Amino acid sequence: MKREPRRKDVHERALGLLSARARSRRELERRLVQAGFEAHEVEAELGRLEQVGLIDDAAFARQLAEHAFGTGAKGRRAVASALAAKGVDRTVAASTLEELGGHEEERALELARTRAARLAGVDPQKAFQRLSGLLMRRGYAPELARSVARTALAVDDGDD
Repeated sequence: MKREPRRKDVHERALGLLSARARSRRELERRLVQAGFEAHEVEAELGRLEQVGLIDDAAFARQLAEHAFGTGAKGRRAVASALAAKGVDRTVAASTLEELGGHEEERALELARTRAARLAGVDPQKAFQRLSGLLMRRGYAPELARSVARTALAVDDGDD
């Protein structure tokens, strides 16, 4: 006689998802509803998890932004988009970006200078397009990306 495996309850499933990585309230809610749990039991569980501090969208947003700005060398636009995709409330995202999103030009210039060194043998126009394109894909505003790319390539040109 084969026993059917016991289905996890909403609490076990939520803790399992949170043990894999931090998640926003909205992201966790989506996953639990997709797993087949009733909306009312998901809402109750999320409330309990918030009360004990296991769900904290402000801390989640800060962690995501610090990583993206630091290791990822991303721009404000990319970080704002990532926070929105994770379901972080707009006001929480805005305050996080306001707090941590400074020094945008410095981050862009640092990234551009490290990447410009790799473009030493490339046609200057093509190098500019590649570098400014990279910066824009990383979430930097087009004007800033072009300005920083010009600066980084000019600095590298003077070093040769």
